[in-house]
Amino acid sequence: MRDYRVIADRIAADIAAGRLKPGDRLPPQRRFARRHGIAGSTAARVYGELVRRGLAVGEVGRGTFVRAAPPAEPALGEPGSARVDLELNFCVLPDQAELLAPGLRRLVGDGQSGGQGGGFGSGQGSGQGGGLGGGLGGGLGDALTPIGVRGTAEARAGAAALLTRGGWAPEPRRVLFTGNGRQAIAAAVSALVPVGGRLGVEAVTYPAVKAIATRLGVTLVPLAVDDAGVVPGAIRAAGVRAVYLQPILHNPLGTTMPDRRRAELADTVRELDVQVVEDAIYAFLGPDLPPLAPERTTVVDSLSKRLAPGLTLGFAVPPEHLVERVAAAARSGGWAAGHFAVAAASGWLADGTVESVVDRKRVLAAERQRLVRERLAGFDLRADPGAYHCWWRLPERWRAEAFVAAAARRGIAVTPAAAFAVAPGHAPNAVRLALASASTPVLTAALDVLAALAGGNPEDEPVD
Repeated sequence: MRDYRVIADRIAADIAAGRLKPGDRLPPQRRFARRHGIAGSTAARVYGELVRRGLAVGEVGRGTFVRAAPPAEPALGEPGSARVDLELNFCVLPDQAELLAPGLRRLVGDGQSGGQGGGFGSGQGSGQGGGLGGGLGGGLGDALTPIGVRGTAEARAGAAALLTRGGWAPEPRRVLFTGNGRQAIAAAVSALVPVGGRLGVEAVTYPAVKAIATRLGVTLVPLAVDDAGVVPGAIRAAGVRAVYLQPILHNPLGTTMPDRRRAELADTVRELDVQVVEDAIYAFLGPDLPPLAPERTTVVDSLSKRLAPGLTLGFAVPPEHLVERVAAAARSGGWAAGHFAVAAASGWLADGTVESVVDRKRVLAAERQRLVRERLAGFDLRADPGAYHCWWRLPERWRAEAFVAAAARRGIAVTPAAAFAVAPGHAPNAVRLALASASTPVLTAALDVLAALAGGNPEDEPVD
């Protein structure tokens, strides 16, 4: 049997060379198999490999299409950029480097300023000074030494205060530190679901969860969602022992569960004895709500959205009876945070930097949502008023992949629903718009272009 990866490489080369264009429909698998002299099962593996690489997407009843790629010549990008990026949410303020610099200067200095209040925790529990506790002792020297998943007492106290919401205040002893938010998710899933086990997730979900599950040998079970979030009956029907949910500012839907649905889901997981992994990465932008069922929920969070994507530090807060299990999973996975990141974050928490940056990002996110509602008025949009992204259900005349390809030809990158769908081929006809990366003028112009595009006819688009 011919190696399906060799054939996939050839198709990938055709896509890279432009012989196959974004939006092109690949032949049905049987025809492809006859053309290449391979078995039907091999053709299926070729198509599966192209989907895995992000080069193609399959749609039930329609076929497999080449995915959109960034255009060769940008139309609207930021100066020096090849495109307008509405795919990735890099939540960085223009002057953020200046805001964070003093904390780094303290860390790489002689360590003397920490004891004067708001310094970095030393891990020795000295209790001297204000903020999160005394200075870093040896400054940078201490920050370059190893540290475990439990961080320092000062860091745990600061993180617990940061993560407090809706009347829920986690005990510092339950706070664990990972390298980033994805590692926090991986540690929680690894602790709760054995290899070969099943994890319930919303039918459209954060794409990294799919990759995490694959690496851990966990099968994802898609849970039906409606406009209020996960349907409680879907958890009951799935027969799973653990679920991964995003109740506040769901990614990609951008929505927050209403109180009634939250209460129904809490009752359901308690009745069925289901453990919950609650992703709160974007929760700092949303309403002040506690975890769904705190006594059975492992909350995962990070600093990447609050501060900057290059400043990664993840948090996992399991219920009391799961702390050791999640800590062990983080250690065995090699997902513990670095001492430098813990020390830097502790200082920024203590001196108010995190709070200041977060307040400004909340204001900016709300402004971006108002802009979207204004520029895309009349279209079917879903998003929390404080989210940095929104979900756009496209007009029926547009297929999501065709719209993404047409947007790419205009220099704008958006993400099709297929990237978030748990079940291949069952993606809604929608796209996600990430609103954080582009400047306000560029975002405004891009939204106007997308509005005109969506209001037009796909048949008017050039044929590749």
